[in-house]
Amino acid sequence: MDLGLKGKQAIVCASSRGLGRACAQALAEAGVNLVINGLNAERLAQVAEEIASATGVTVTPVACDVSTADGQAKLLAACPAPDILVNNNGGPPLKDFRELDNDAMVDGLNMNMLTPINLVQKVLDGMVERGFGRIINITSMTVKMPVAGLDLSSGARAGLTAFLAGIARTVADKNVTINNILPGYFATDRLDGVLSAGMARTGNDKETVANELAVKIPANRFGDPKEFGNTCAFLASQFGGYITGQNILLDGGLNPSAF
Repeated sequence: MDLGLKGKQAIVCASSRGLGRACAQALAEAGVNLVINGLNAERLAQVAEEIASATGVTVTPVACDVSTADGQAKLLAACPAPDILVNNNGGPPLKDFRELDNDAMVDGLNMNMLTPINLVQKVLDGMVERGFGRIINITSMTVKMPVAGLDLSSGARAGLTAFLAGIARTVADKNVTINNILPGYFATDRLDGVLSAGMARTGNDKETVANELAVKIPANRFGDPKEFGNTCAFLASQFGGYITGQNILLDGGLNPSAF
């Protein structure tokens, strides 16, 4: 299926690995030229080469911290007029809320709420003027299904969701959409951290912890990052123009809600 994205330009934040990379890969396979981002310049350059070689699109690596004004400026210098923005960033580690001091809470809000809003502010009007724009925020299933210990991450991402919900409706008639993808448990480095925490808590080995977690998911497995990336590419496509202000939950049915 032709997604109608050949020649479009995208910024994909935190895309040197995990779900961010999966989104970058899927967009590249649809013909989108990319600016990808990460902290590790060597790994980022390797990912850029791998994606470009496999797809034939232009991939520009920008090693920076997207949570900083300098990092955001570097991304926009590399791609001043993006058609697609995929907001993604690392989140605060699992921690009891009693252990969070004010600085930690401010950092968490900056990473998972303020940074994506900053980037939306910078790219939205240009998308409106050009008559096409797709903004996709990678948030978390914990926006809908809170997990104790991830309170700061959940709160910041929920704040982002609420902040952008009204804004999405103001630009829908300009063929500009804003949506969120809420991942559950995917087979990424992030999952390894969850499993390690489970091993420390229970004393069980990694395979046992993984199996115990997977059986709680109705799909009885962890998600494949390719599934996530292809969902992102569809939302960015010519067929995604009537979907806006939505939270797309990809969790294998883990959240037992009907709505």
